[in-house]
Amino acid sequence: MLHRSHVFVLAAAAIAGACVTLEPKPEPPAPLPVPEPVVTKPQVDEKARVEEAKAMLAQAETDVQRARSKRALWLKAWEELIAARRAVDGANAPAAIEHSRRASEFAQLGLEQLAYPAVK
Repeated sequence: MLHRSHVFVLAAAAIAGACVTLEPKPEPPAPLPVPEPVVTKPQVDEKARVEEAKAMLAQAETDVQRARSKRALWLKAWEELIAARRAVDGANAPAAIEHSRRASEFAQLGLEQLAYPAVK
């Protein structure tokens, strides 16, 4: 009988323990959203862009002429120079800058190619 009473006490304790509810833990407050920084675009001075385009075109002309004098001018460099001239005439400064940069780059590559041995 003693054995049954222990089982009864344990069962009663388990049932009583299951009925007990715990207080819910308070949730921490949600973090505040971080405001996005205000980004302002820098003012682009069109006059300065046109002057930069003209300077880049002059540099490209020099680089292409140097490559041409050493017989190392690539056709792509010449095409980019022509495109840069047209862009400057059309007042398209960003395109002129890009084409001038490419023309100079291709002219420099043509000159660097002279350092490699000729193919037989």
